[in-house]
Amino acid sequence: MNAEQARLQENNSPERPWHFWGPYLAERAWGTVREDYSANGDAWNYFPHDHARSRAYRWNEDGIAGISDFKGRLCFAFAFWNERDPFLKERLFGVTGPQGNHGEDVKEVYFYSDATPTHSYMSMLYRYPQTAFPYEELVRQNANRGKFDPEFELWDTNALADNRFFDIEIEYAKAEPNDILIRATATNCGPHPATLHLLPTIWFRNTWSWGRDERKPILQERTRSDSNIEIIEATHEDLGKYRLCCERPEKLLFTENESNLARLWGVPNPTPFVKDSINDAVVQDRPEIVNSNQVGTKAAAHYKFTMPPNESRTIISSCSLQTSPRSSSI
Repeated sequence: MNAEQARLQENNSPERPWHFWGPYLAERAWGTVREDYSANGDAWNYFPHDHARSRAYRWNEDGIAGISDFKGRLCFAFAFWNERDPFLKERLFGVTGPQGNHGEDVKEVYFYSDATPTHSYMSMLYRYPQTAFPYEELVRQNANRGKFDPEFELWDTNALADNRFFDIEIEYAKAEPNDILIRATATNCGPHPATLHLLPTIWFRNTWSWGRDERKPILQERTRSDSNIEIIEATHEDLGKYRLCCERPEKLLFTENESNLARLWGVPNPTPFVKDSINDAVVQDRPEIVNSNQVGTKAAAHYKFTMPPNESRTIISSCSLQTSPRSSSI
C-alpha cells in the first residue's frame, strides 16, 4: 500500500477526512441557474460577468485555481492584475449561451497539471495575458459568427502574441487533512519586463445577510512572531478557526463579502466595505476603501512583482486548522 492508498483508506474515518478540503470552488458562478432569482428564469442575463466582482453569491462561489471546504463555506483562490485590465482577474471569463456561436464557452487558457484522489496534491497552470484581456473583442467576434463557423478563442486575439503572458503555476500539498501548503510560481514568458500583482484571497461565502444563517463568521489579522509572515485568522461557528499564513506580502487587505449596491443598482450600501473593495484598492489605488481595522469576511495578501523576461517569482502560503470544528454536523 502506497501513501495515497493509505490516505484513501484513512478518508473513510471521520478522524482523517482528506476530502474535507478540495477543488470544490467553481471557476464560474455567474450566469448559472444556481444564482438565478429572476422571475422569468433568464439565468444568463440575470447575473452577468460584469456583476460578479461586485455582487455576493448565495449558493456557490468562484475563483481561479481555488479550493474550499466540501460545503463551500470558507474559500481560497488567487486573483491577478497586469496593470492593463480594468479590474482584477478573479474568475474565468467566457461567452454565455446566447453569446456563443456554439453556446456557452470559456475563453481562457489553463491546464490541470496533476492531482491525487484525496486532493493531497493538486496543481494547475493559468496563462494570464500581459496586455489588456480582450473581454469585448471575444464577445463581439463570437456574436458575429454562425453555427458553422469555428469559435473565436483567446489565442485568436493578439493577447498572447510574442509570448506576452504570465504562466502561473498553483500548487496545493496537504501535510494533514486540514493543513495545506500553497505555492504560486509566476513566470514572465514575454520578451520585456512585466509587472504582475498576485493576490491569494480567502473569504466566506455569504450565508448571513439574506436569512440563511444569521451567524456571521469573521476574518481578522493576527499578530505574528515571525516578521516575514502575515496571518489572517478565519473563525466560523461550525468550521472552527483556520489560519492563512502568507510569506512577506506588501500588505493585507480586508473587506466584506457583501454586494456593492451602489455600483449595481444605484442605492446606498449598508456597509462601506463591499465585495469589490479589494479590486478598487488595487486597480484604482484607493487604500481607504478597504477596512483599516483589518477585519472582514473577505481578505487578500497583496504581492507585486516586476519580472525580467523568462524570470519567475514564487510565493508560499499555508492554511491550517487551529481549533477543532465546533459542530459535529460539519
